[in-house]
Amino acid sequence: MRDITYPPIIVAAKTAFRLLGQRFQMTGTEHVPREGGVLLAVNHIGYVDFIYGGLAANPSKRLVRFMAKRELFDHSFTGPLMRSLHHIEVDRGAGTASMRQALTYLKQGEAVGIFPEATISRSFELKEFKSGAVRIAAEAGVPLVPVILWGTQRMMTKGHDRDFSRGKTIAIRVGEPLHPTGEDPEAETAELRAVMQGLLDETIRSYPDDEQPAGSWWLPASYGGSAPTPEEAEALDVAEKRERAAKRAAKRVQK
Repeated sequence: MRDITYPPIIVAAKTAFRLLGQRFQMTGTEHVPREGGVLLAVNHIGYVDFIYGGLAANPSKRLVRFMAKRELFDHSFTGPLMRSLHHIEVDRGAGTASMRQALTYLKQGEAVGIFPEATISRSFELKEFKSGAVRIAAEAGVPLVPVILWGTQRMMTKGHDRDFSRGKTIAIRVGEPLHPTGEDPEAETAELRAVMQGLLDETIRSYPDDEQPAGSWWLPASYGGSAPTPEEAEALDVAEKRERAAKRAAKRVQK
């Protein structure tokens, strides 16, 4: 697979990290195999998770093809960029095509990234997982590597202003590979979520205290922060879906 765009994008991203004075806590990156198909399951807390999720595979010299929502591919700027990076378009109403493309990539020996929660977690805790990650890994016969990001939500996430001020710590924690068989997708999905929950807990607790004092909006309520609880976050998601549906309906009426 020819990658004309990806290498300069990585150089630009690393330059941006330095300009932003970002500090990285990276652990477990050796768990990403240096060759062969691999599926990375990444938690989703902010809009820049694609960039930092891909960074988890950089020490292994891998380029990650992320499964991403169709809206990004429909945009006049991000669409051509996403295609040039060979990311995978996901239509949430009909996900069969994206699953087939992910399987093709994996069988060709590519690294693919997936967000099992499907959407950003407003509570910054793990949402319920879709079973797609374990089903894809099982069918492709590739390892499923859990990845936890922390700190990315402080830059750009739902319901908050962008903040690209200097000096933030970004934590990236990679767990040992899982090897789903596909015999019980629900149980294997629960196992994946439990593993990632443990990694998330370790990551939050080892994050610099001076960067997430009690009451911080980016810290989960269960850790003393002021982020919405998972229940409150779900209510906000439901309200957002209703608002979007109303806007789509209004547009159809206007046409």
